[in-house]
Amino acid sequence: MKRSLGVLKDIRKSNKQRVINRRKKKKLKDALKKIVKLKTKRSALKAYPDVQATIDKAVQDGIIKKNTAARHKAQLMKHINTLK
Repeated sequence: MKRSLGVLKDIRKSNKQRVINRRKKKKLKDALKKIVKLKTKRSALKAYPDVQATIDKAVQDGIIKKNTAARHKAQLMKHINTLK
């Protein structure tokens, strides 16, 4: 079956957006892992604002929901508070 030009454009757009969304989700996961790997409380607290900004940006871009972001932030702070 022949595809119209509009359908082909939609396919191109969705493929581009899928790549962008996957890249953003990967960046978010890497940021979360970065905090968990840190050994000292001081270094974790120093890195936390960057990770928090990444989480907030993911919410703004629609990658994750607001409550999911709040849960991630709470879990990270709980983890940081257990460090020495």
